[in-house]
Amino acid sequence: MTDGDLDATDPRTLPGFFDALADGKLLGGVCTDCGQVLLPPRPACYACGSRAVDVEPQSREGTVFSYTEVHTPPPAFAADAPYTVAVVELADGGRLLGRVAADYSDVAIGDSVELTVHEPTAAEREVALDYETDWPVHIFEPR
Repeated sequence: MTDGDLDATDPRTLPGFFDALADGKLLGGVCTDCGQVLLPPRPACYACGSRAVDVEPQSREGTVFSYTEVHTPPPAFAADAPYTVAVVELADGGRLLGRVAADYSDVAIGDSVELTVHEPTAAEREVALDYETDWPVHIFEPR
């Protein structure tokens, strides 16, 4: 597929990525020139600039690479604070940012987690942009 063929159904776009995630598929871009895994996928590699990017299924399992605690969230999520957010390195090599379903004090670098997906809550839909209201929400669960 050439870049000229990209539309919102292509998993190398955010709508396409989240549509696949809603269908239970975690897809990543893989640069055929340098091997970089791109999560979410995109039409060009951010490591080498190549436009030779394939889309491949990715593991939902990974380890915490970095994490922090959010104390001042957007107003719609004030009741959720504080909550933990992490960069997770998935087993296939890509890294993805997301919430962790654990208290900050219970998370450590190297902890095993698994990606889960749920429908957005009313509060999440309320703060979403118009085109994001049906996108699933991903959360990492400790293993």
